Amino acid sequence: MVDGERLPGAPAREERIVLHVDMDCFYASCERRREPELRGEPVVVGMGYEPGETVGAVATASYEAREYGVESAQAIGAALDNLPRKADEPDNPDAGYYRPVDLDFYQDVGSSVKEILYELGDTVREVSIDEAYLDVTDRTAWDVADGFARHVKQRIHREVGVPASVGVAPDMSTAKLASDYDKPDGLVVVEPDEVREFLAPIDVADVHGIGPVRARELREMGIETAGDLASADPYELTDRFGDRGRDLYRRARGEDNRPVEPRGKPKSLSRESAFDGATDDFERVREQVATLAEAVADRATRKDAFYRTIGVKVVTPPFDVHTRAESLPGPVDDAGLVDDVTQDLLGEFAGESVRKVGVRVSNLDFSEREQASLDGFESDGDADDGRTERGRGDSTGGRERGGTQRDGQISLDDFE
Repeated sequence: MVDGERLPGAPAREERIVLHVDMDCFYASCERRREPELRGEPVVVGMGYEPGETVGAVATASYEAREYGVESAQAIGAALDNLPRKADEPDNPDAGYYRPVDLDFYQDVGSSVKEILYELGDTVREVSIDEAYLDVTDRTAWDVADGFARHVKQRIHREVGVPASVGVAPDMSTAKLASDYDKPDGLVVVEPDEVREFLAPIDVADVHGIGPVRARELREMGIETAGDLASADPYELTDRFGDRGRDLYRRARGEDNRPVEPRGKPKSLSRESAFDGATDDFERVREQVATLAEAVADRATRKDAFYRTIGVKVVTPPFDVHTRAESLPGPVDDAGLVDDVTQDLLGEFAGESVRKVGVRVSNLDFSEREQASLDGFESDGDADDGRTERGRGDSTGGRERGGTQRDGQISLDDFE
């Protein structure tokens, strides 16, 4: 669907259509994408399970591993007690597969998902590496919202190779509850006149914004479900919890008026495109990267963003992700340079079969100043071939090349 395009017959409306996209057991799904033989098996992603390691925790556990009592944030020793390692007990049918946390790989997969979401949403609010809200009010209508959400799921599965659960509702809070309702790989649509009925039986602890302590306090007031909270005296809730009490009361009634807005400045800008099956036509690959480079550079200009790093991503069958990047001595806004660098980096993959490509600019700078000139990166006598040396201070040309990526969820920050 073309950016900004509305489906035929989509009427103007005040009611928003919000999608909450939540990747299922994301780290484990990434490992399964890399190792398809892990599908259907208990998979635990964490740290501290290797011999000699004494401290560690579970980052995420697949649904199959959860059946053995393995949970996110659980001590790795407890996880191993519940689910031994297949590597240690290969003949044990009740053993599972343990994999170390690979942040770079997960972030790369997450970026691929986000690219699809930015293409399909009017506005996108990123919550974490594996979760985001989309406002799609001007992209679809309620009578076809189910099909639109299914299209989002299918594109993520087809182009990235990981499953997602999607909730659709008129507000952010209800959309999040809808995405959790039928995991994994779920799709739940809650239309405006169904919100109160959908929310009523949900446990009050699951209402967005209610933690364990607040849930316990609400239960002490006889409030067990979202329906109870929606029927409670709003003045009593305000007396007990302040303005927060009125906010929770409204969310339990589906009256969450928060707009879907981006959070802060982006750390990078990128575009990706998948071919209809892997292609051996490298000229076609080059043309697609040139198109993406132009789009990314234009997007950076429109956002008043300068960038210091330019990179490409190449996905080869089945889903092997390769990233290459070149860092510059200073921030620039130069479409020609983006094209030049990406084509140079892409040359390494000549002769490869390619299923997807991407272009990214990062290390963004939104300072208000005159654009850095490429001439500023050339010393006298350095540019003897008419091309900018881009601050090459060593035999690698100053490039930071990423290697081939082959090798309930805790935040990535816990492992950095």
